Amino acid sequence: MYVAQTRNYLDQRVDVVPSPSLKDHHATITYDGLLKQSGADKIYIHYGFDGWNNTCTEEMRREPSGVFNTSVSMKGTSECNFCFKDSAHNWDTNNGWNWSTDIRY
Repeated sequence: MYVAQTRNYLDQRVDVVPSPSLKDHHATITYDGLLKQSGADKIYIHYGFDGWNNTCTEEMRREPSGVFNTSVSMKGTSECNFCFKDSAHNWDTNNGWNWSTDIRY
C-alpha cells in the first residue's frame, strides 16, 4: 500500500479516494482486480465498518475504461473493510485478507 496526493493505492487492483477517508463523507472505491480481468459482467462491493459491522453489498458502476467504482459513505469510526464479488458469486477477498481503509474525523 502507498499513499500519494490523498489517493490510497491498496495495490494495483484497488484505489480509494480520498484516503484516509473522512467520517460521514463519501469515498470512491475503484476495482480493477481478478474478477474484472476474468471478464465479469457485474462487480459488487461487500463492505462493513470497524471489523465488518453493519455490512452492505452494492453493485459497482463500470466506467468507460473498464474499471468498476462506487461511492461509499464512511459510517464507521476507524476503518472500512471491503471485498468484491461478481454476478456468479465468485469472490475476490485478496487471498482472505480483504481490503480496508482508515476513517478519520
